[in-house]
Amino acid sequence: MSESLADFSLGKSIQPKGIIQKVGVIGCGAVGQEITRAISQYGIDVVFLDMDEERIKLIYKQLEEQLDDVINHWGLTPGEKRAIMSRIKGTTDYNDLADCDIVIESISSRKRGTSIEIRKEIFMKLEEVVREDAIISSNIATLMISDLATVLKHPERAIGIHFILPVDRSHVIEVVRGINSSEEAYQQVIKFAGMINKRIIRVNESPGNIVTRMLVTTINEACEILMEGVASVADIDTAMKESSGNIYGPFEMADRIGLDKILKYMDNLYQEFGDKKYKPSPIIKRLVRANYYGRITNRGFYNYESGRAVDQTVACAVIK
Repeated sequence: MSESLADFSLGKSIQPKGIIQKVGVIGCGAVGQEITRAISQYGIDVVFLDMDEERIKLIYKQLEEQLDDVINHWGLTPGEKRAIMSRIKGTTDYNDLADCDIVIESISSRKRGTSIEIRKEIFMKLEEVVREDAIISSNIATLMISDLATVLKHPERAIGIHFILPVDRSHVIEVVRGINSSEEAYQQVIKFAGMINKRIIRVNESPGNIVTRMLVTTINEACEILMEGVASVADIDTAMKESSGNIYGPFEMADRIGLDKILKYMDNLYQEFGDKKYKPSPIIKRLVRANYYGRITNRGFYNYESGRAVDQTVACAVIK
């Protein structure tokens, strides 16, 4: 008989998709770098896209330094570092993302507002080059994946993936299905999460998801306690870490994410919900106006040297 099994409907009905072999990351700032490292260490190739060649060279250098720090703390061997770096490629060309199974937008804009138009433009450019079955995602914090997907010809491929910081220590990711997200795309993201040793938290679409909404209100309350003179920055962080089991206190986490981003999250959520609990603390605003964004500028609630907090004099001076 000339017919093959594939000619029969039974053979066509459940053809499983292959494993996820390559992931794209658009925007490789502090968070993008954490995502890139976390994916690559599980044997998946990562292509990150950023603005220019100088920026790409800097990102390679920063990734090397971050892995060296892990080695110094006995968390990695030099051989494992080489393997991780061998799976990471930087580019400025969208065409290099063509064979990615998933692409995650993770841009870090310093502009106020949601940057939604920039992200929509990225989604459109991506759809021009990736396969029809590739997942287009965003590391969304306060945006709606359905809003971003409106520019896509195939909005069913869009799924929100929010990585929880620090990415290498967190065991979960928030996964958000949009209005048009397909079950197939959702199952692919679940498979991807398992491949990088993450459990998924299924989130119904809402600005801020779970973690961002809880985080910004905690940071706001910590700022209120600080302004009342109840305790110092370091003592508030210590109290929260010891009582909750969190890796970082609210001020440490704010500095790690970037105070400009925290301010943006708060503004967006306050605009969305109109609830004063999301209204940014005056301390956050003062620090951002002074360009004290946290670890990225070596000044935030703490002063930093070589990425490590050394004191809290900056925040104290700004508050006064």
